[in-house]
Amino acid sequence: MRRIVGYTLFFIGIGMLIAFFMPNEFVTLLLAAGLLILGYLLFCGCRQ
Repeated sequence: MRRIVGYTLFFIGIGMLIAFFMPNEFVTLLLAAGLLILGYLLFCGCRQ
């Protein structure tokens, strides 16, 4: 469990660093929403 939390916190930090260089908040919001959906689908999504 500690490894998953560490992994998550690391990539939250990477995402915050990337958001710092985004041109405006709208692009950052779209990128965050897209990555949240992608993460959900990869972690909890369809298991066929």
